[in-house]
Amino acid sequence: MNSEQKSEKKSPLVTRHSSLFLPYQFFIALRYLKAKKRHRGISINTAISIGGVAVGVMALLVVLSVMSGFHEDLQRKILGVNAHIIVLDYRGSMHGYKDVIKKLEGEEDILSSAPFVLGQVMVSFEKKAHGVFMKGIVPEKEAKTTEIMKYIKDGNPQDLYSKDGMPGIILGRELASTLGVFVGDTINIVSPFGEIGPLGMLPKVKPFKVKAIFEVGMFEYDSNLVITDIRPAQEFFGIGEDVNGIELRLKDIYKAPSVREGLQKKLEFPFYVRDWMQMNRNLFSALKLEKFAMFIILILIILVASFNIVSTLIMNVIEKSREIAILKAIGATNRGIMTIFVLQGLFIGIFGTCIGVAGGYLLNHFLGTYQIIKLPADVYYLSHLPVKMKFIDFIAVSFSAIIISFLATLYPARQAAKLNPVEPLRYE
Repeated sequence: MNSEQKSEKKSPLVTRHSSLFLPYQFFIALRYLKAKKRHRGISINTAISIGGVAVGVMALLVVLSVMSGFHEDLQRKILGVNAHIIVLDYRGSMHGYKDVIKKLEGEEDILSSAPFVLGQVMVSFEKKAHGVFMKGIVPEKEAKTTEIMKYIKDGNPQDLYSKDGMPGIILGRELASTLGVFVGDTINIVSPFGEIGPLGMLPKVKPFKVKAIFEVGMFEYDSNLVITDIRPAQEFFGIGEDVNGIELRLKDIYKAPSVREGLQKKLEFPFYVRDWMQMNRNLFSALKLEKFAMFIILILIILVASFNIVSTLIMNVIEKSREIAILKAIGATNRGIMTIFVLQGLFIGIFGTCIGVAGGYLLNHFLGTYQIIKLPADVYYLSHLPVKMKFIDFIAVSFSAIIISFLATLYPARQAAKLNPVEPLRYE
């Protein structure tokens, strides 16, 4: 046993609190958080340091929660219109698609499937026209595979197919507003690939009656997509009984990549399989990168608060130089002195983190529940600020704040440990 360990063992500060199973450094660090009356500035700096950490943690949690909410809202809208997985054919149209569906029925990860026809057309009404994608569906199967029918705002989407009369069609809200169309109006679907007549290639035109209007909340879908029954779509595009692909709904959307690989091996050429992550990779990658960038940028707020911790501890070391000398004189080691100021800085970081986490949770809950921040729906397609709190975000932010606070204590604590006890006590 060396001399430092012997002196620490005999120290009255150690034996006094031995019954509490806590080292004396813990109690001294707590006491140092409150300054003497004649040095009230130190306690103010401590409060500022705690407040700085709290504000940084709270701001970071609110921003991350808002970005998570935006990510989830965007994902919900994309998956509301698109299936989790689609099976396509390199030849363009899929012949004998019913046999393909039978092959997929035995897959345990697949909940439902639905065939579809998709092609580019032009919608015209009176003197207005707009290029869109026309999607032909089987309504009862589509309702089990995607959530597009849940976004119907006006009209009744029933009876899209009429063998004798005019087939029905569903338009997006933005497209209907652009064309000035209402439920019950008749529009024309125009295809540039028509029949050859005396004057050359003539466009193919077919009238459809507007049965309903949907609103997803994303401009790309609300202005560029129309939906009809699969049979008039097959007839219009001239593909007979074929379809362009098969949509699949999964039990777990996050298993889509592994399910896709399995289906690709099972179906083989000429079929190819794509999942929702593949089709929206650039968008979700950009959102993920943006969230990480915001985390790095906003963590600088906590770094700024850590400088307040450094300055507070340095001032505390100067103020407590006489007490440090006395502690060393009665047996405290350099490591013990260093531990006191490390704990003091950690207490500041932990108190600030706890306040920030509580404030961030309450503010996120308030924003999500009462929706006080309104957004212009015609610009953002969100009526309010979306908030989604994630446990992993709270853990990551709390851990980062405490680590930064710990690192901020090292320099002042080392300076305190190196203090010569003779100088402060020379004139006592």
